[in-house]
Amino acid sequence: MHTSRRNFIKASSFAITGAALFPNKIFANAKLGKITGLQLYTVRDDMKKAPLDTLKKLASFGYKNVEHASYGDRKFYGYKTVEFKKILDDLGLKMPSGHTVMDSTHWDAAKNDFTDKWKYTVEDAAAMGQQFVISPWLDEGLRKDYDGLLKWLDVFNKSGELCKKHGMKFGYHNHNFEFSSELKGMKVYDIILTHTDPALVAQQLDTGNMYGVGGRALELINKYPGRFELMHVKDEIKSVGKGEMGDGYESTILGKGLLSIKEVMDTAAAKGGTKYFILEQESYQSITPLEAAKEDFVVLKKWGY
Repeated sequence: MHTSRRNFIKASSFAITGAALFPNKIFANAKLGKITGLQLYTVRDDMKKAPLDTLKKLASFGYKNVEHASYGDRKFYGYKTVEFKKILDDLGLKMPSGHTVMDSTHWDAAKNDFTDKWKYTVEDAAAMGQQFVISPWLDEGLRKDYDGLLKWLDVFNKSGELCKKHGMKFGYHNHNFEFSSELKGMKVYDIILTHTDPALVAQQLDTGNMYGVGGRALELINKYPGRFELMHVKDEIKSVGKGEMGDGYESTILGKGLLSIKEVMDTAAAKGGTKYFILEQESYQSITPLEAAKEDFVVLKKWGY
């Protein structure tokens, strides 16, 4: 993960299901049982400068679902929950999932309970109509502490219980360190999947983040069938620099990269338990983020998503 992405995630969290699903008819491609959308980090600068105009453009491209990457101080992109929900409703957009880092400020070990900060996060997600509350980060210290990691994964399961009370499911989104870090001979990602209850904790598999350190989505889907309810759809090319994850690769337009991304998606739909396919592109080569989002949507439609 490159520094700006890491800082963005942390700033968003500090600063500012069995899941019960929405009726299929309100989603694109509902007849296929697939829900496609866009992770708004794809157009992060546009959302920062002009969120309303950006969402209007995305809706005009054909997107029906978005996934947020900015929640803090009980606001989404600077808007209170009721305000942001109205904006989405008026544009015909839904937000079935969102990213908010769950960290040590959200859990009171002495009380064996979540702090109000996390309880509010879950409450606001439910008010937005989300089905998943996804944490996209794992503290660096936990990647080196086996016992500490297991304790935190128990908190993941407890977060799943809390979300379930609100008709939602907790989720985790991978980057690359889960595949490059090992504890007791196991990759951190395998430990996460082994010690989280699939009935309480969903996995959002990012197809691109893992690529530069040897992680392969198809292998994981075959190893853990039915475990990936959501997917970050991302294709990768070799980068001229360090790349998004610092391992020499960066994302690109779907179908133009090194991943057999359509095969990955089709396998995920058939075997991985995946219904939510959320596009994310973080690098754009010679086009703008909005142009990339538009072109990617055309590819998704062409592929039947």
